[in-house]
Amino acid sequence: MVAILSIIVILFVLAVVLYNKLVVARQQVKESWSTVDTFLKRRYDLIPNLVEIVKGYAKHESQTLEAVVKARTLAMSATDTAERAKDENILTGTLKSLFALSEAYPDLKANTNFLELQQELADTESKIQAARQFYNTTVMSLNTKIEMFPSNIIANMFKFKPEVYFELDEAEKEAVKQAPKISF
Repeated sequence: MVAILSIIVILFVLAVVLYNKLVVARQQVKESWSTVDTFLKRRYDLIPNLVEIVKGYAKHESQTLEAVVKARTLAMSATDTAERAKDENILTGTLKSLFALSEAYPDLKANTNFLELQQELADTESKIQAARQFYNTTVMSLNTKIEMFPSNIIANMFKFKPEVYFELDEAEKEAVKQAPKISF
């Protein structure tokens, strides 16, 4: 009788420990997404200022400017992580085209405000990349715990769901494949 009771207590303690590890992993995913979200908000705040500066120099480039504004609005209105990741990748692409405009307008390229905003946005992009990487690491940890035995039993009992990675979209994956080859 004591042996059976001991086994039950050990199984209960194991279940509690596994449950708590899953909760911690889920909270780490939420916290890391919150960090990504904070940097994305910073980027959203910088974009209108950048667009206004470019408008003054590149009046006939309205199509590019509208694409940036539309992509920003789309990204801000995304409701879940997968949709947000897709929309953020679109926004990143439109920002690249906005910066490419500066090459065609030497006065814009020399504008102090534009250069400062461009530097702030580049710094924010670096922070976003680091935060995305950390988010993906926490997602991997949670998803692994959800799939591994015996924690998968507890995860299924308490309906823990795998999280979605923040991944490159197909266009960006293709761009990476098409990276220029350097030869001497």
